[in-house]
Formats: sequence, structure tokens, C-alpha cells
Amino acid sequence: MTLLRIDASILGPISASKELADLVLAEWAAERPDEEVVTRHLGTDPLPADAWAIVVDAAHNTPEDQRSDVQKAAGALAKELHDELVAADAVVLAFPLYNYGVSAHVKNWIDLVIAGAVVTGGTSRDRLLEGKPVVLLTTRGGNYSKGTPKEGWDHSTPFLRRVLADAWGAELTVVEREFTLVGIKPELDQFAELAAQLKEAAHEAATTAGKALAAG
Repeated sequence: MTLLRIDASILGPISASKELADLVLAEWAAERPDEEVVTRHLGTDPLPADAWAIVVDAAHNTPEDQRSDVQKAAGALAKELHDELVAADAVVLAFPLYNYGVSAHVKNWIDLVIAGAVVTGGTSRDRLLEGKPVVLLTTRGGNYSKGTPKEGWDHSTPFLRRVLADAWGAELTVVEREFTLVGIKPELDQFAELAAQLKEAAHEAATTAGKALAAG
């Protein structure tokens, strides 16, 4: 089996979403030490911001045998991302909430994967993850849970559920962690005890998700 891990944090080694993904991968490695793990990091190695527009424009306006090297490269990238996702038997996605929504580099990846489906002869409605296990790990600097002032401000997680589960057909498990900026922003120090509890619960959930993923 092949597991695909995609990270999207811009915070490097101090990333809370990376920490959760590492817990999932530790369980996978313990159970399946010889299985292939493919990694991609959209935060540290972002995809070209103009690639999706180039692919779509070429598909609509330029016959394949007349496309420029730039158009061919963008199409090849879209195909690579699509094929990489489809080839995976299981997927782990570590996608933090940024500025109340899906980060630009994650949205870019989604758009290019969909374009890749078209490039490979499919359609934008292809269920690319039909029946496959996917663990989505999402982190939020504040607290957006029910009953908080920021309830409903997270416009990332519902969108990702829509794409991964509803559109692409994944068997989706979502692990969420709130208050990752406690201990970093002094104005949040009053929530230290709650943040510690939420962190522990998220870590337990990630470990449980990893065990389930590895068990197949």
C-alpha cells in the first residue's frame, strides 16, 4: 500500500498540524514499516500560483499540438498531482486554518488536481478518492468551537469536507485542534488550561486515527 501525506503549514518545525500528522504517521510506520510513504509539502514547496489558470486556458483555447512549453509544463504538473492522489491507497492531509479559510496553496492544489482529472481524460466531477481512507488534520490558532465568539468563522473545514468526502468520495476522518496560539500570543494566556486539554484530546484523536488507518 502507498500512503500519501500532504502538509500545508507555513510554520515549519513548530507546526501544530505537522505534530498531529507525525502522530498518525508513527502509527502507520509501526504497523506497516515497509509500506511506501509519499510526501508533499505545499507550505514549504508551494505550487506555481498561475499553473491552474494556464492549464484551464490551454484546455479551452489551444489545441494540444500547439501548446507552448509553459502550457505543457502546467498540464504535466496537474497530471502529476492528480495521478499522485489517485495512486495512493490512504491519504493524510495536514491543513491548518489560515485567515478564516482554506489557504491559497491548498486551494491551488485542489484546483490543479481537478484540472489533472480533465487532462487525463476524466471530468471535474470524478470521485478521485472513492472509498479510500483519508485523515484530515486541521488546526486553528483560536477557538472556533460551538458556543465561542468565533463559531462559524472557520470556512476551511466545511469546504474541505465538501471536497474530500462529498465530491471526491473519501472515507473521511477529521481531527481538529483549537487554540494552537495559546502560549504564543500573550492575550490568550488565560486559556492555557483549556488549550492543554484540547491539545491532549487532539493528540489522542490523531493517534486513534493513525491506528485505524494502519489497520486498514
